[in-house]
Amino acid sequence: MNSDANDGWHLVLPLKPLALAKSRLAAATGALLRPRLALAFAEDTVGAALNCARVRDVVVVTDDPAAGAALAALGARIVPDLPAAGLNAALEHGVRAIRERRRHARVAALNADLPALRTAELARVLDTARTFPRAFLADAAEIGTTFLSAGPGVELEPAFGGASRLRHLSSGAVEIRLTGVDSVRRDVDTGEDLAEARALGLGPRTAARWLPAAG
Repeated sequence: MNSDANDGWHLVLPLKPLALAKSRLAAATGALLRPRLALAFAEDTVGAALNCARVRDVVVVTDDPAAGAALAALGARIVPDLPAAGLNAALEHGVRAIRERRRHARVAALNADLPALRTAELARVLDTARTFPRAFLADAAEIGTTFLSAGPGVELEPAFGGASRLRHLSSGAVEIRLTGVDSVRRDVDTGEDLAEARALGLGPRTAARWLPAAG
């Protein structure tokens, strides 16, 4: 992790309670494996993010005790979801928790379901994002969003959920149009998404839980 408070990014990752997370994935994985995979996705996302030289710290907003313990063991800071008012409220709460300590922190929201995330690709996205007050990266379908950033003194203004790409565009955030950052765009909600993430190369925890089951 980067130890320079002036240059490092502070990432916020929201995570539902595992019993509720990734409901659309159950058809492909089964009900028992689904929450274990949701945790594995988050573990691989957090692990890759913390290994990125551009990242100072990672804050995970969650009320799930098992997930919180596992992600804290990797080095994430766990913040309870006190608003309990959905994804965007959780992200705003996470940003407040960061900026209470570092008022001018450079912050970014990152999806917690990027099991193929590559550190080098995240670094490229972060390097591009720092040239804009607010910037975002669309998901692989170019409908949603997997990354949204705000520079020092700038509000994040998250509008995640559904067709969030257009909402972030209309809010004035600049769309990052990089090639070769597929792992930062490949969030996983369905079995088809998981197959595409597998083709990119799953992180170690997701691979350990999914590949034996998938065959």
